[in-house]
Amino acid sequence: MIVFQDVIEFYINAVENFKERKLNLCSPLEEIVLKSAGSNLAYVDNRIDALKKYGFDFWEGERPRGIDRKVLYSKSDNFPDFLFKVRRINGDFICGSLLELKDSEGGNVASFNSTIPTRFKSLEEIDVINGGNLVSRIASIKDEVIDYTKSSYYTFDRYCFYLVRTHKCNSRMVKLSVVEGSFFETVPKEHIFHQLFLQILRNHIAKKQLEIPEEVLKQVESTLACITDQTIIAASRIIEGASIRPRLRVMAEVHSEGNPHSSHYPEIVENSFNLILKDTPQVSELKRELSQRIQGIQVFRIHHKRNGPHIVFQLRLTPQRTLDSDYV
Repeated sequence: MIVFQDVIEFYINAVENFKERKLNLCSPLEEIVLKSAGSNLAYVDNRIDALKKYGFDFWEGERPRGIDRKVLYSKSDNFPDFLFKVRRINGDFICGSLLELKDSEGGNVASFNSTIPTRFKSLEEIDVINGGNLVSRIASIKDEVIDYTKSSYYTFDRYCFYLVRTHKCNSRMVKLSVVEGSFFETVPKEHIFHQLFLQILRNHIAKKQLEIPEEVLKQVESTLACITDQTIIAASRIIEGASIRPRLRVMAEVHSEGNPHSSHYPEIVENSFNLILKDTPQVSELKRELSQRIQGIQVFRIHHKRNGPHIVFQLRLTPQRTLDSDYV
């Protein structure tokens, strides 16, 4: 079984919903996920809208302990928007993928407002990013994992996926893709963080016109190179004498070469639903499976300008108006 089989199944189910016209490319992203993933979800961030707008009861038939009643059906505003349930093979955890929604009226990918997009994240890292453990507690209940912080369940690397839509209100220009995090993580996040702080330092030195000996600068830069761990960067800080606890919130914008819907990748056409995965031997094995299961799917390779070859599974759809005028 492929380690992110959960996302493969979600893509296949979504394709069926599009073909049967239960959904279309202009449907709300939340509805697409809920109707195509359903009971395979271990975490839904906006549980109140899932129930009231789309009739999806995340806690159906369950009475979870340890979760405040006000939180059971609420919007938590945590990262990520969705988590898939884990599966076990020979005692090891697989699947449990993250899915974050990125919706945009224009051609750019919506900004990442809570974290740097990466290929992998653990629940441990997610808790630090959120400044709390609500996501991991809810997920562990759905996955039936006891003492989850003492288990590999808490620390194993989960694949990150992003459901990206551009031109969401334009039924002729809309593009929708399930994108593996590797498409955005073109250099290691550890490198990004220390380079970020180095640039901030150099800009301050230039602005204040400071004269600092070269050997001192090299020592400072060498020290800053140790700043690599987002879980440490994102944690709240206690400053002596301060009545606030400051924390750094990492945000990111996507370069045009990291946007699969940009002109850099003309193969990703309008009115298409795509699954974009890093080209690996395991992904190559998917070509035959998905070609057999999805009639009309096209499979091709694109070359990421900064991160090498990726495989695209593409279904082209006829331009449609939204199913409900309230969606516009």
